[in-house]
Amino acid sequence: MTAAQSEDRTKPVIAILTVSDERRPLRGNYPMFINLIKKGGAMGALVYVTTPAHLDLSRKKIVGLTYDFEKKEWVHRLFPLPQVVYNRIPFRKFELRPDVQETIQSCLRSRKIQLFNPSFFNKWALFEWLSRDKKTSAFIPKTEKLISSHNLESLFKHSPTLYLKPIRGKAGKGIMRLDRKKSGDRAEYRLIHYISDTDKRHVSHYSDIAELWENLREEIGDNDYIVQQGIPLTRFKKRPFDLRLLVQKNERGAWELTGIGARVAGRFSITTHVPRGGSINDPVKLLGMKFGALQAGKILHHAHRSALIIARQIEKASGQMWGEMSMDLGVDTKGHLWFFEANSKPMRFDEPLIRKKSLERLIQYCMYLARTHSRRNNKSVAARQSVAAKEGVSFV
Repeated sequence: MTAAQSEDRTKPVIAILTVSDERRPLRGNYPMFINLIKKGGAMGALVYVTTPAHLDLSRKKIVGLTYDFEKKEWVHRLFPLPQVVYNRIPFRKFELRPDVQETIQSCLRSRKIQLFNPSFFNKWALFEWLSRDKKTSAFIPKTEKLISSHNLESLFKHSPTLYLKPIRGKAGKGIMRLDRKKSGDRAEYRLIHYISDTDKRHVSHYSDIAELWENLREEIGDNDYIVQQGIPLTRFKKRPFDLRLLVQKNERGAWELTGIGARVAGRFSITTHVPRGGSINDPVKLLGMKFGALQAGKILHHAHRSALIIARQIEKASGQMWGEMSMDLGVDTKGHLWFFEANSKPMRFDEPLIRKKSLERLIQYCMYLARTHSRRNNKSVAARQSVAAKEGVSFV
């Protein structure tokens, strides 16, 4: 055994779970993987990346990848079985593969491993979970599962603008906006959506809701959607903006706010997502321009506390273990907060301080899981040995 291998056995062992790729070593966020390997090493943890094909819980050593910072290349080697698995499988279609599900479920059942963030969020499930508690239901816009034109008619009673969102969507993909404008007794409908993965949008006009629904069904196909009341968001230079928050568990296993950013919608965009033309800005500045410095501070403090309440309720209602999530909170023209979305596989925050802190907190939480898991296992082994000794059984 080499000195490096001996040292590896004494460190907390963390595996980042992703999937393999035919053309590259791995699928996923390479800069994040590299930064976590580096940050983990600096904080005294062994971090590597592995795939479902290699994460065999019956083995003491498994194949993983690490990054050689001198040669600037990925290297395969054998690593100890991890104590903690951080799920970063990048797309739902991969996560739903039978082999991937088998690995995730095996980790969740295992007494050897702690896996957190076991899946992507389902938008409809999120709103159901948050509706169960009075503290979080106040943040939810009126939302229904899109089944028929009656859902549209129902929500148009509350708002002339509706948003249609794919239940399994990500980064604003597939979101559409529906506007109703009345002229006397007649209503006209305008549907706005983006074309594929481009930043170009398509606008359709309809004279009645029946015609709109017929075309909408063709547009969404077999995809499940929710329809949601539009909120009159606070604006900057006539463009709506919302708050993007990152919450993570800390070295004690408790939820904490890692940072708050702001995202401003693009010139012709119907969402604030950066891949859809949105831009990054300072929440203090944007809220201060609208509400003044004092009120802006109160709104941000409320957003901070609300994000933690929402994260705790999601974890409680889902019955799963989460270590981080990002969420979008809107601020309406009266300063009220609204919950729009949460993401269990947060994209990289562009704000340098949030990005740096997020890496540290992830490693801290993984090390906490490794410590507490080891203590539980030691207590469990001691208890079994005690029972065995009393019963005259040899325990190996």
